[in-house]
Amino acid sequence: MNRSLLKIAQGIGIRRFLRSRFIAVRRPSRCRENPTILWTERRAAGLLRNLALVLACGCLVFLAGCERNVSAQEQAEASTGPVPTKIVPEMDSNNFKVDHPERFPLATAGEHVAAPELNVTGVVSPDVSRQVPVPSLATGRIVEIDARLGDEVKKGQLLFKVHSTDISGAYSDFRQAVKNEELTKIQLERAKILYEHGAIPKSTLEIAQNAEDDNVIVLQTTKEHLSVLGADPDHPTGIVSVYAPVSGTITDQEITQQSGVQALTAPNPFTISDMSHVWIMCDVWENDMAQVHVGEYADIHLAAYPNRVLKGRISNILPIIDPNIRTAKVRIAVENPGLMRLGMFVTATFHGLSVEKNATVPATAILHLHDRQWVYTPIGNGSFKREEVVAGNMLPGNLQEVTSGLKPGDQVVADALTFQNTVEQ
Repeated sequence: MNRSLLKIAQGIGIRRFLRSRFIAVRRPSRCRENPTILWTERRAAGLLRNLALVLACGCLVFLAGCERNVSAQEQAEASTGPVPTKIVPEMDSNNFKVDHPERFPLATAGEHVAAPELNVTGVVSPDVSRQVPVPSLATGRIVEIDARLGDEVKKGQLLFKVHSTDISGAYSDFRQAVKNEELTKIQLERAKILYEHGAIPKSTLEIAQNAEDDNVIVLQTTKEHLSVLGADPDHPTGIVSVYAPVSGTITDQEITQQSGVQALTAPNPFTISDMSHVWIMCDVWENDMAQVHVGEYADIHLAAYPNRVLKGRISNILPIIDPNIRTAKVRIAVENPGLMRLGMFVTATFHGLSVEKNATVPATAILHLHDRQWVYTPIGNGSFKREEVVAGNMLPGNLQEVTSGLKPGDQVVADALTFQNTVEQ
């Protein structure tokens, strides 16, 4: 400390002052000879130390005064604005304390009585029991298409034509069978005449009769083969025409012009569906399966027609859980009034059998954060606690139902987003 003060004194020229007053300070030989000079040197050193201490104290007082002036000025400037709200987090990360809690108005949770509801999403799918595939009856090349995907067709309507070598072979077999049957018929008639005149034995007549019977069977088989291929035996041609087996809507098309097809082999050229009844395939979470039962009815809300509500019946709950998203497929059978299209997104609402009482709060009181819902509840002394809740349906009057985490009569911050922004700042 003394060394620092001596350095300060040296910096302002005190040593030069002492040199001018006490010359004997730098003459040690004379000090040893004269006691008066020695006493003068010691006195000068004492005066030097005292003066240095006085100057150091003065500097400290001056610096402290400057700091007080700056602090006073800052306080004067700060006093001109509004008093800021100070947030003091407590040990619990969900607890917060504010200086002015009156800035955040509270709302009291109300009561809503209704049956529990479960909302799930689904997709409109065809009723597979009302789908009819239309295969090609012969292997060949498409030469004509008379219907397209999405068309409404009637039973017996022409769909497409196939140029096939199968039909040519079938006609060849049919003509050979006709000629053979004519030949064996003539031989049988001749054998009968000869047998009547005793020219041949009965065994020869029986052989001719058996040959005729065999050729009749072959002729009938080849004729039936042509009918299966859709060909007319009286008008031989290499073109096979395919007609609609039922009435409905073409929901799948797998052929184009000049493409090749295989007889009675997938993929089928066309698929015709009866759209008067469709299925709604819904995904229900594993932990919600207890609320869904076969035979119950559900409300169907179409995204394309939000004002229309349709009724459907749960026809089946598939016994397989998707291992990736942990959901089960629930099938709802719905009568289609002509609004639903395959692939449409819908929302299915399942209603519970018992009545439940849940709390209601303003929609602004619920904070949506990190895929969760939160509310701020007062706990006294300007402190608030953030609690997780499960939000339900929206209600009239900008209210929202709370199914879990809050009970009627509890108080919450009316504007949770404003409170959250204040906390983050």
